[in-house]
Amino acid sequence: MLNQVLVIAEKETRDALRDRRSVVSSTFYALMGPLIIAFVVFATYAGQNQSVLLAMISIFALIAPFTGGMNIAMDTVAGERERQSLLPLLLNPVERTSILLGKWLAVVVFSIGSLLVNLFGVVLLLRMTGIHIPVAASALSLSVTAGILPLALLAASVELLISTLCRSVKEAHTYLSLLVFIPMAIGMFLVFSPVARETWVALLPVAGQQLQFERLLNGSPIELLRPAVLGLLTAGVAILILLLAGNRLRRDEIVYGN
Repeated sequence: MLNQVLVIAEKETRDALRDRRSVVSSTFYALMGPLIIAFVVFATYAGQNQSVLLAMISIFALIAPFTGGMNIAMDTVAGERERQSLLPLLLNPVERTSILLGKWLAVVVFSIGSLLVNLFGVVLLLRMTGIHIPVAASALSLSVTAGILPLALLAASVELLISTLCRSVKEAHTYLSLLVFIPMAIGMFLVFSPVARETWVALLPVAGQQLQFERLLNGSPIELLRPAVLGLLTAGVAILILLLAGNRLRRDEIVYGN
């Protein structure tokens, strides 16, 4: 089963990489945060409004996993339904669970890639501007410590579920574009809301990653238990949503058309 999952994931990844416009679009979305932050930094003196910059960094880091997998997610199910190529795929002697996991794994690859590109851009920007952040300047260690990598799993699951609900790429693009604003809205709400100081908020997917990210950037003591619990909860929600997408993939209207 694992071999079938990897074959499908490789096929979906290669197909997505052939569409250079989607790759360029995902890269632009991933670097959107560092670029906007750069404009703010160069418009003000370094060291001023640093708390605002740190909040913006964390918000755009939350958006990156959702934008990275958006293009491949809309094509991997909704696109194949529109092209009527999903039925021949499902008629192959391969378990539908393997097909779903392969497609999901391909979306996860792009979501994590977008997140790492975003974090690399942030680290590079901070070094260029001379802003001191009291944590290790490593995108990978920062994302793992903050428990933010499981957010890519959640983003891929949600986007794949939305793709199974849509009949065309255009319809999927509409809903997935709106999805990007959800982590942005949550991040902005937590920046200005006193609710963010509640302990239970730190264990909620998306909101928890936002708060943990800000703690690291502000130089607060690094905890291991809370990020681990947050990561497990986020991965658990991702699995539940993926199961819903798998249930959709077994329905007749998904297999045989509209």
